Formats: sequence, structure tokens, C-alpha cells
Amino acid sequence: MDFFPIFLDIKSKRCLVVGGGTVAERKTASLLKSGAEVALVSPSLTPNLTSWRDRGQLSHHEREFADSDLDGCHLVIAATDQPDVNSHISRLADQRKIPVNVVDQPDLCSFILPSVIDRSPVVAAISTSGASPVLARLIRSRLESMIPAGYGRLAELCNRFRQRVKVAFADPRERRLFWERTLESGVAERVFSGHDTEADQLMERALADTRATRNSGEVYLVGAGPGDPDLLTFRALRLMQQADVVVYDRLVAKPILEMTRHDAEHIYVGKERDKHTMRQEEINKLLARLAKQGKRVLRLKGGDPFIFGRGGEEIDTLAAQGVPFQVIPGITAAAGCASYAGIPLTHRDYAQSVTFVTGHLKDGTMNLNWPMLAQPNQTIVFYMGLVGLPVICRELRAHGVEGEMPIALVQQGTTHKQRVFTGTLETIQEIVEKEKPKPPTLIIVGHVVELQEKLSWFKAPPHSDQGATSPVDF
Repeated sequence: MDFFPIFLDIKSKRCLVVGGGTVAERKTASLLKSGAEVALVSPSLTPNLTSWRDRGQLSHHEREFADSDLDGCHLVIAATDQPDVNSHISRLADQRKIPVNVVDQPDLCSFILPSVIDRSPVVAAISTSGASPVLARLIRSRLESMIPAGYGRLAELCNRFRQRVKVAFADPRERRLFWERTLESGVAERVFSGHDTEADQLMERALADTRATRNSGEVYLVGAGPGDPDLLTFRALRLMQQADVVVYDRLVAKPILEMTRHDAEHIYVGKERDKHTMRQEEINKLLARLAKQGKRVLRLKGGDPFIFGRGGEEIDTLAAQGVPFQVIPGITAAAGCASYAGIPLTHRDYAQSVTFVTGHLKDGTMNLNWPMLAQPNQTIVFYMGLVGLPVICRELRAHGVEGEMPIALVQQGTTHKQRVFTGTLETIQEIVEKEKPKPPTLIIVGHVVELQEKLSWFKAPPHSDQGATSPVDF
């Protein structure tokens, strides 16, 4: 290692920053956040530095640097645009054995400032020893997705129980195993989802009976988004990679399913039109039963679980049986597919509202509120409507929508299999008979479709080996 990694306690200690520009502002912000007593030397300041000074958060000497400014300092940062001044500060600080950092000049530094992930009291620092600060920031951005903001609260919980755990487990090895088992149990997820009281209760149970944490199962109801794996949320990805059991349906494509733990048990509960592998009521009971066995259960659903995904029915059963759960929303098909097709669902000149409608009801009919759907200046999105497309076009026209109303069909949106077909209520059926789009296909009706050709940006390749099923909730 070129530098020895270390964290310094600078609370209430005098730290000097020489410079008043944007770089000095960033360094000053970090020092203030760490509780330092900051002294700033510069003829001029940025607006933010001026504001911090006026609020008494730092002291300011409105002049050039003087050697005496180092008196009583515990740390110094040189951030001027004058190389000679920076070099002089570095030499002087080195002589006085004061840690010094000269911005963008590692050879003049006795310490460097890493890229930081702050989940206080958990702090992670990434350094490239000054070789590439940009690379350090890129690494940090990737790690950010793996370290939830709730880790700070989790560390606080550990601190509250630390002494009691130490008393309960005198053997350091047993103590380590207890913490590992506990922090990988439902305790952590209860903290991350904001259920701090329940997390404390689980910790109390764990101290009373070390088997308790093993028996605390939970269900993660996760929206897998509209197809593109890059659209998964950070929380969804984290839970996908820690679940013991994955319960998924046919609208979850292979690329997303492969992002779950490889050693997890996978249970397929897919449903197609008039063909159900498992009835919804059985799925609800399955989730509860697996969680009661102490397993972390991932219920992976295409799109968003609360938009035509029947997620409400599933967690209703869980709540009734006292099973802990959390819901992680996903990008719903309407938003994802429309965006990738270049169709804004609302637009000041075309549509002031958008309505999501399921293409068929529970009994297989299309008994919809057609007068409402036929109102002007809106966009209508039909989920699961490909089979009923003739009925949709007929009923909209029968209730006053002009035959020239634009309509778009987005097949397997956001994936490399995406295809977009546009026409009007009069012509779309001919296009369907010719092109034969396959489900899942989303239907968008409204004048916003006129913008599709102009705003289309996503180009699916002509050939792809991606599976034919994409994880979209339609």
C-alpha cells in the first residue's frame, strides 16, 4: 500500500484550509461534517463558504497565506491555484509534522482524501492512492448500491446491544458467530425498512434464545421492473441476492432471475391466460408458509407489484397471519415501455392525464367504464389487452373517440426484443394481422403517440438471443 488507511478524530480540533474556491469548499464541507474547527485563509470565498462564515461555522482570514497560520493546527489542506504557495505549505507542514493534503498533487501530500460512503456511524473510504480520483468515485458509486442508507441505524442498534451481547457471550468466537447470524437475519431488514421497534424485539429474542433469529422469516415483495435489468432498484437487487427462496412468475425473464442467489430455492408459480400453474390463493398461502419456516422469501413480480400485480392480495394474507414483509416498488410497464418507445404519457400540448386500465377483468370480460375512457386530452394505457384489441377499438369509437386517434402497441418493452407498432383505431387491427405481435404487449391510446417517431431513442438490435418472455406486468 502506498498510504496507510486511517480515520482521524478531528472533532473540535483546528484544521486549516488555504483557498476559497469550489475545491476548498468541498474539502471544508467534509471537515465541518467531521466536527472540525475550520480556519480558512483566502482573499475571496465562494458564496457557500461566505454563508458558512457568516453563520459562524468557520473562521476566515481575508488575505494570503502566512507561515503563522499553521500554528496550533492538527491538519492542513492546500487548495489554492498557486503551485508555489501549495508547495511551500507542504514543506512547512512536513517540517512541523502536521498532516498535509495538497489538492491534486499526491507527491506533496502526507495524506490523501478518499472517496467516502457515509452511513454514519458506518463510513467506507475508497482510495486509488491519488492515481485516479475519478476511478475512486466510480467504485464508490457501485458500492453505494450495495450499502443501504439504513446501515447507519443498524450500527446504532449494534452499539445499543453491544455490552449485553458481550456479557451473554464471553467467548469471542461465540460472540462473533452470534453477530454474524443476527445481522444476516430479519433484524437487519427490519431496520432497513424502518421497523426499528420490531428489530429491537428480535434482538431481545435473540439474546434470550439464540435460535430465535434463525426462525424469523420474512417476505420481500419486489417489483422487477419492465424488463431491462438495469432498471431494478438498489433495494430490489440487494434483497434478490440474499433471499433463501425465490417465488417467481412467467413475466420474470431469465436475465433478471439470474441475478438472484444461485443457491436459493426457485419456485415457479407462473400464470397465463386461462392457464394457472398455481392459483393466487395458493401462492398467498405458500409465501406465508415459507416465511414461517424461517426463510427469507423473495416474491419477484414483473413491473410494479401494486399495479395489476395482485401484490395487495398477497400481503393481505401475510398481514393476517402475522408474517413480516416489505414491498419494494418497481417501474411499472406503462412508464418503462412508454419511455423506451419514445411516447411521453403526458404532454402539455396533448394529454393532461393518464389512465391505466387492465385489458380483461377477473371474469374474463372487458366491462370497462368506456364513457370515462373516451374523454379527450388524456392517455389510456391498457395492460393485458392484446387479445381484446378489437373490443377496445370498437368501444372507444362507439363512445365518441375519432377513428384517427393514434394508438401504439409496445411488444416486450425495454428489452432487446422490443418492437413498436403505431397506427390509428381504424388501422391498427390490419397492422396486427400483418405483424402478429406477441404478448406481453402494452397498448397506448392518445395523441401523445404522434410523438413516437420523433422521440424514439431506444433501438433494439435486429437479432437477440434473449428469452421471449420479458418481465413486464402486462
